[in-house]
Amino acid sequence: MFGSLITSSELREHLGETGWVVVDCSFDLDDPEAGRERYAKQHIPGAVYAHLDNDLSAPPALESGRHPLPGPEAMKGTFERMGISNGSQVVVYDATQGMYACRLWWMLRYARHEAVAVLDGGFTEWLRLGGETARGMEENPAGIFELRLRSQWLVHKHQVLGAGTLVDARDGTRYRGEIERRDPRAGHIPGALNYPWRSNLAENGCFLPPDTIKGQLAEVLQGIDPKDAVFYCGSGVTACVDIFAVNLAGFGPPRVYAGSWSEWSIDSSLPIATGAD
Repeated sequence: MFGSLITSSELREHLGETGWVVVDCSFDLDDPEAGRERYAKQHIPGAVYAHLDNDLSAPPALESGRHPLPGPEAMKGTFERMGISNGSQVVVYDATQGMYACRLWWMLRYARHEAVAVLDGGFTEWLRLGGETARGMEENPAGIFELRLRSQWLVHKHQVLGAGTLVDARDGTRYRGEIERRDPRAGHIPGALNYPWRSNLAENGCFLPPDTIKGQLAEVLQGIDPKDAVFYCGSGVTACVDIFAVNLAGFGPPRVYAGSWSEWSIDSSLPIATGAD
């Protein structure tokens, strides 16, 4: 079973095997159809496509942020439509260093599906190593998925300030409130630490060794066990990259505030902070 990272060479050995489901999660926040178009032109053979807005999120709402989690029935339907059953080995990837693939990885783990792995380096690494590609839209026979959610992995808005150590996965400029292009207020949740999701990646887009990630987390958290932290980001997407990295480093799964800054910042009654905490 592959439950964290899988390399391009390992995936190539299993490509096309019965019970394996490969999902392309490529997306562009500035052009929501660009990922689907890119997939249609070139993707890993046999991969189906998952759209961040349509498949990995519920419709945005003022009370739940830009990318709220789908409800249980919608999540189950998405998994089954992609061909995922409880016994499937799932591999997820994208063209942006796991930024969106880790969202689906987290959703499946949240649904107690352990056999789901992120392709290290994503589609870029697959192409660099000479991986074959296919064109057009592909589909799998429908899966049968029994949904059993780990509700304790989620923190809701009213629980945030009392939930413990907060970790913001956005880049430093957004965390400090120097720039904000997507949400109504700039800054971060008071008391939150900053661990940008890209900190987990090497220059080639592959994940850093687990010991390196462990050392970085220790420096940021200063003695706090990562599994006791609550991670958030702009809309609950890149926080999943940090959560994946925490898992890769050998720690227990931390919690996530899925509404994240897009939900928090729109509520003018809630406090914000700027600068470096």
